[in-house]
Amino acid sequence: MPFFTLKLTQNDTVEMIDQRKLPLEITYLELKNYKDVYNAVKDMVVRGAPAIGVAAAFGLYLGAKSINADGYEKFRDEFFKICDFMFTARPTAVNLGWATNRIKNLVIGDKNKSVPEIVKDIRDESLKIYNEDIEINRKMGFYGAKLIKDGATVLTHCNAGALATAGYGTALGVIRALVEQNKHVSVIADETRPFLQGARLTAWELMQDNIPVTLIADNSAGLLMRKGKIDAVIVGADRIASNGDVANKIGTYQVAVLAKENKVSFYVAAPLSTIDLRLGSGDEIPIEERDITEVTSFFGRQIAPLGVKALNYAFDITPNEYISAIITEKGVAVPPYKKSIADLFSK
Repeated sequence: MPFFTLKLTQNDTVEMIDQRKLPLEITYLELKNYKDVYNAVKDMVVRGAPAIGVAAAFGLYLGAKSINADGYEKFRDEFFKICDFMFTARPTAVNLGWATNRIKNLVIGDKNKSVPEIVKDIRDESLKIYNEDIEINRKMGFYGAKLIKDGATVLTHCNAGALATAGYGTALGVIRALVEQNKHVSVIADETRPFLQGARLTAWELMQDNIPVTLIADNSAGLLMRKGKIDAVIVGADRIASNGDVANKIGTYQVAVLAKENKVSFYVAAPLSTIDLRLGSGDEIPIEERDITEVTSFFGRQIAPLGVKALNYAFDITPNEYISAIITEKGVAVPPYKKSIADLFSK
């Protein structure tokens, strides 16, 4: 790919593409401390559950480097404060908490090591999370490609591509896998209001890889399904409950309902780290509310009456009965999801 989402450089700077400015401007930011990374996650410089997890891991390493402590206990206490701070950046994306807990557990296990050794272990673990994410996405692509016929037209919502991960993508990873297998596939991208991840990111990303893509208004999906213009839907996820209910970008639920009504397969592609086994259903998933100016304004220009009330939920919950299959790096889960998801975790 002619771009990258984020990386940790040799001189310990986190570089990431500023997704707020795409597609009109390609800018890479250099983040030199954990607060910069926190702000990048919170302000959606970087977004997408897997990419948020990787960004958090890199940010925690920068935070660990900044701690001035000789002994383990003082280091641990200061580091855990940084972990708790990082966790508050985006509440819905489970990969943020997953990556944070993974590194916290590493520090707990390193209690007999010196502080410099622990910091090095954190750096190594953050890079491991980064590399694992790319490999996991490729495995998901392999399994997901088996579900899509040659010549299919696939609808996707939001951006679940390389820009939402360390690289390759979840939902778009399936598309990339099909292309790599020399199969013909074209993508229809919902614009995804109000932040326009489909229009700004998915369309741009696919065009960078010369993959056919057509952009539509969000409210066109039902018409195209009814006309038989869509063969399947593939989306990503920010959190999945143990019963297969899925939290994803706002608007996903209505696409899933339309897909079922029109007998179109609706697939979710997400790593096992996005599945939260502690939650019995999607009702327990916290839904982030963002600043209403994302609804009332467009790129800083007011488009609604001044003072109008607005709601800006960033995600919605798609109940499992609308989902044909969940694609993971360990295989494909199908209804009943309680059992099939548990089986994947036992592999």
